[in-house]
Amino acid sequence: MAKRDYYEILGLSKNATAAEIKKAYRQMAIKYHPDKNPGNKQAEENFKEAAEAYEVLSDQNKRARYDQYGHAGMGNGGMGGGFADGGMTMDDIFSHFGDIFGGHFGGFGGFSSGSQGGGRRVNRGSDLRVKVKLTLKEVANGVSKKNKVNKSVTCKKCSGSGAEGSNGYTTCSTCRGTGTVTRISNTILGQMQTSSTCPSCGGDGKTITHPCSACNGEGIVRGEEVIEIRIPAGVAEGMQLSVSGRGNAARRGGVNGDLLVLIEEEPNQDLIRDGNDIIHNLFVSFPQAALGSTIEVPTVDGKVKIKIDPGTQPGKILRLRSKGIPDVNGYGRGDLLVHVNVWVPKKLTNEEEKVVEKMAESENFTPNPDANDRNFFERMKNFFNQ
Repeated sequence: MAKRDYYEILGLSKNATAAEIKKAYRQMAIKYHPDKNPGNKQAEENFKEAAEAYEVLSDQNKRARYDQYGHAGMGNGGMGGGFADGGMTMDDIFSHFGDIFGGHFGGFGGFSSGSQGGGRRVNRGSDLRVKVKLTLKEVANGVSKKNKVNKSVTCKKCSGSGAEGSNGYTTCSTCRGTGTVTRISNTILGQMQTSSTCPSCGGDGKTITHPCSACNGEGIVRGEEVIEIRIPAGVAEGMQLSVSGRGNAARRGGVNGDLLVLIEEEPNQDLIRDGNDIIHNLFVSFPQAALGSTIEVPTVDGKVKIKIDPGTQPGKILRLRSKGIPDVNGYGRGDLLVHVNVWVPKKLTNEEEKVVEKMAESENFTPNPDANDRNFFERMKNFFNQ
């Protein structure tokens, strides 16, 4: 099923400000919050869909890529998995965007997420950036690339908990596992309640008593991972894709960062890319241009034969429809433009010089763009057959 436009999901125009985007998302999140719509699967999907739209449009770089390339610019499936595709859970959404509701997601209208653990902070891993070089054929057809990436990975010994064994940690006595502490102060306006991250556990909700010996209680270690990156057809040099959740692992079982993929194009010796079109400079001999011929020219998918009409002039452009690069958003495909150039040899043999001199004496070889001699090509054939 095709993804809906992010601006349409939030009911915004494409020139919406950051404040308008934040306000629109807050309204959608309140409307479709699971606590307000218990058991309503459609409301849950709408909730995730709004979170995915906000995740992109609230980030200046991601929004710029989306405005230019659409969903294809966001990587695999929009964001390399995305909220709506199941790439992130409800807990991930709460941990990412709970701050826009004042401290934690439960801070509006009495709603709260039972799975959130009372506002417990969820760590997030940092993003990684890799460069991927593509041939013109890979750009035209799309490709899957496997990259070995050095990154932070979840500690296998403690499964990311940071604790040595199941009894290696205890619930934080300060916040009682919620990750936040609430303070009530008296003001001239009455009692004011504020929530903040627990200073004892740093928002984890638990205290490690016996740190894991492999990761020293962090829950992550340095390692390698082979990541398959699916690149859509039509990407361009300098374009950046995002693969959700494949960046550095987070401390103590948090949310992984993203893998940012920077596209680089390898030069092609026969073809030049111009947007979605491809240009090929074809060199033909004078006899081929004058008498006509059939010549093979390269494309991104192999060679094809084209016809050079008799009397083809230097600089003529032959257009091969739909032999170029597909649009990254699926709006058709570019063309192959063949620029015809007549090759003039730098050195001639004595015999060749005599032939050229004889040709120069003929009126038929005097440039005259307005001439309309139907017997020109027949006489030329006779000349070369002498």
